[in-house]
Amino acid sequence: MLNTAPTARYASVSKQKSDGATYTPKILAEFVAKQMLDAFEIPNKGPIRILDPACGDGALLEALISKLPPSTRKRLVIVGFDTDPAAIALATRRLRDIYSDLDLQLNEGNFLEYVLNLKVEVDLLTANKVFEPFHLVIANPPYVRTQVLGAEHAQKLGISFNLSGRVDLYYPFILGISEVLDERGVSGVITSNRFMTTKSGQDVRREMLIRFDLLGIWDLGDTKLFDAAVLPSVFVAKRSRNNLSTAVDTIKFSTIYATKEKPSSKSENALEALNEASNNIAETPDGRYFRVQHGTLSNGDIPEGVWRISTNESEQWLATVAANTWDTFRRIGRIRVGVKSTADKIFLRSDWDELPGGRPELLKPLITKRCSRRFRGVVPDNLKHRKEILYPHKATKTGRSAVDLSLYPISAKYLEEHREALESRKYLIDSGRNWYELWVPQDPAAWQLPKLVFRDISVQPVFWIDTDGGVVNGECYWLQCMNNSEQNLLWLALAVANSTFIEAFYDHRFNNKLYAGRRRFITQYVELFPLPNPNTAEAEAIVKLVKTIHAKTPSTEADKLYSELDSRVWKIFGLEFKETSR
Repeated sequence: MLNTAPTARYASVSKQKSDGATYTPKILAEFVAKQMLDAFEIPNKGPIRILDPACGDGALLEALISKLPPSTRKRLVIVGFDTDPAAIALATRRLRDIYSDLDLQLNEGNFLEYVLNLKVEVDLLTANKVFEPFHLVIANPPYVRTQVLGAEHAQKLGISFNLSGRVDLYYPFILGISEVLDERGVSGVITSNRFMTTKSGQDVRREMLIRFDLLGIWDLGDTKLFDAAVLPSVFVAKRSRNNLSTAVDTIKFSTIYATKEKPSSKSENALEALNEASNNIAETPDGRYFRVQHGTLSNGDIPEGVWRISTNESEQWLATVAANTWDTFRRIGRIRVGVKSTADKIFLRSDWDELPGGRPELLKPLITKRCSRRFRGVVPDNLKHRKEILYPHKATKTGRSAVDLSLYPISAKYLEEHREALESRKYLIDSGRNWYELWVPQDPAAWQLPKLVFRDISVQPVFWIDTDGGVVNGECYWLQCMNNSEQNLLWLALAVANSTFIEAFYDHRFNNKLYAGRRRFITQYVELFPLPNPNTAEAEAIVKLVKTIHAKTPSTEADKLYSELDSRVWKIFGLEFKETSR
C-alpha cells in the first residue's frame, strides 16, 4: 500500500500540502480540455473512456465533458480517483448536477496503487475484470516533494517507475498515465514546470520522451493561475507507439512570463495571450504585461537534458555565444553549496559576545545571503544579521578532521551545554562522526582563499568575491579556482556573472524563473555559464576593470564603471550591447 503521510520532520505541514491538492481554476481546465480535443479523433462507436487520476473537485472532468459533442454523452465512461473522500463526494455532486445520466465511476483510492496493481495483474479495485485503457486522460497530479512524501515512500515509487533521486509525487503520476492510455488516446496534464529544468526531473524528462508522443508543451510561468506557489505547465500527448526516444525539435513549445517591457496588445487573460504571435507582449486587465514565445522543444540532444524553448532567434543568439566561448565556469573549479549544520541555532549566532562564558575560540565570520552585494559583499546593517559560526573542523594533510575540543575550553563548554540537542542528530552519529561536528563542513583549508560567492534565488545575478576568509552558509553557493595559475579566471567569471549578458544567456539557455522574475542560480546552471578566451587583450581589460570595481565598491565611481564593464562583456561574446535598467 502507498502511504502519503508526511514524515516526522514535516508532520506540521498542512493537509493540503501533504496531499498535494491544488485544485484547477476553470479557465485553465477549459484550456487543457480544448488542447486535448483538438488532438483527439472521436471513435465512431463504442464507449469513450475518460480518466482523471486525481479528480479533486471535478473541475477538469467537467471542462472536458462540456467540450465533447453532446451526441457522445451516452457513450462516456467517466473514471476518477482521489484519496480524499470529501473531494470524491464534491466531484460526484458537481457532475451529477450537470449530467445526471453519466456513467460515473469516481473511486476513493490511489491511482498509483491502481497502476502498480495492473503491473502485477492483481487489481484490487477492479478484481476479475479485464483492464480497458482510457481514450482521454486529463490530470492535475498532486505536488508533493520528497521531504513531505517521505524518503522510503519516494524510493519505492522511484523503483516502480524507473526514477531516481528526489521524486515529486507528480513524476510517477505522469508516467502512470502512460500505462493506462489507449494507443489512440490523448492525455492533457497540468504540472509544476520544475521538472523541465531541475536535476531531480531528469529521469521523468527521459521517460516522458520514451513513453509519450508529445504534441505540445506550454510553460505558463508566473501567470499566477493558482493560489498556491506553483508555476504551472501543461503538456498534451499521445501514447508512444515505438517506445523509443525521438527527436524533440518537432514538439511545439510555448512560454509566457511577466515582463516590464511595454505591451503591444491587450488580452482578456494570460491564457488568451498565448494566441498572440511569438515575442509579442500582451497586457491583461489587471495591469500585468506578459511576453509570449512560440517555438519547439530543445533538450541539447540529451534524453534527460533540460527542456527549454527553441526559436530561430534564440538558436542564432546562442550560436554566437558558443562561437565566442573558450570554456565554462566548470573549468574554474567545483561549485559547492555552503556549510550545513542541521543545528543552526547552536552553531550560528550573532550574540557570541554576550554569552556569559565568553567568546568561543572556534568562531569564524559567516557569509549569508544578508551579505550579498554585486562584486563585493556587504556587512549587514542589522546587528542580528552579522553572524559568526562556531566551526569545529580543521584541515589535515589528507583532508579535514574534527578539532580536539580539549584544546578549546570555551568552545568545549558551550558545546557541552547543547550536547543533548547535538546528539539527537542520529544520522550524524550513525555515519561515524563526532557529536559536535557540522553535518556538511566543506573544506576548512579553502576558506582563506579568494572565492566567488552567489545567492541561490535572485531577480538579477548577485555574485561577489570574498577575500576575507569567511565561511559560506548553506543558503549560498561558492566557487574557488583549482589552478593557482588561473586565478584571473575567477575575476573574469565575476564580470560575466554580474552582467546583463548573463541574464539574457540564462533566459535563452535555462529560463527557470520563480514569481516576479526571480531566477534560480544553482550549480547545474552556473557551471555552464560561458567564459571568453582569457588570453586576449579584451579579457585582460575586463579583469583589470572588474578588480577596480571590486576595490571601489561601494561607490558612485564603481557604479559608473559597471556600465563600461557590462558593455565589454556583451562585446567579447560577439553581441551588441543593449543597456537595460536594473
